[in-house]
Amino acid sequence: MSKKFFRLLTELSSRKWLSQLTGAFAKSKISRLFIPRFAKSYGIRVEDAEKHIAEYGSLNDFFTRRLKPGLRPIDPDASRLVSPVDAKITGMGPIRDGLILGVKGQDYTIEELLNRSPRTVNYRNGFYFVLYLSPTDYHRIHSPAQGHILEKEHVPGKVYPVNEFGLRHMRRVLSRNERLITFLQHPAGEIAVVKVGALNVSSIQYVEPLPDALERGQELAYFEFGSTVVLLLEEDSFTPRGDLMVGSQVKMGEALGMMKEAQ
Repeated sequence: MSKKFFRLLTELSSRKWLSQLTGAFAKSKISRLFIPRFAKSYGIRVEDAEKHIAEYGSLNDFFTRRLKPGLRPIDPDASRLVSPVDAKITGMGPIRDGLILGVKGQDYTIEELLNRSPRTVNYRNGFYFVLYLSPTDYHRIHSPAQGHILEKEHVPGKVYPVNEFGLRHMRRVLSRNERLITFLQHPAGEIAVVKVGALNVSSIQYVEPLPDALERGQELAYFEFGSTVVLLLEEDSFTPRGDLMVGSQVKMGEALGMMKEAQ
């Protein structure tokens, strides 16, 4: 089948109501019967989960599972920005005059990504990471740095897939999909944590209660299916690790680079 046909199918299945229907099933009691098969299909390490697999009441309950304490240590150097998620880096680099260039062959504007927020100006020449979570990954999202929450915004949108096909063949999915944006103030500068919904995501949820100030590695939110986090950093506030590149796998709590105050 042609890519145009697959694109058409994806367009038809990107409606929020269909995603919500899928989410409703994933939260139902009957869905718990599918947990062992789901875990086996995606190679999920059930022994890492906080609870025994039989204790989860639904597929969604298992998907949003916490891990056993200590499995995701936070880098001990407080000056380092850490990954908020377990993920594959599908894009990273400097932001050029408000443009994120060449994410799977497509360019994005910060203005679109941040829903034309007045804060867009802070990131025009900063740095970005695109972090993709597969269904295999741990799906809780943590704070990448210490800081207080300046602002939150929910941006309604589509639920296109954010996997390899979606990023490469669908038009600018990161700025068209539903997003939950959190702006954090760190001593070295502002950080935007953009949580992007995806196909079959019924919702992106903040943890409750959500504090006004966060420590590095503290829980911030969670996805109810595989998706993507885009991190944006202000100009001259951050230096990335030299060995990271597109395709690198990172774990939550692993250092992504150094904040300016450490230089």
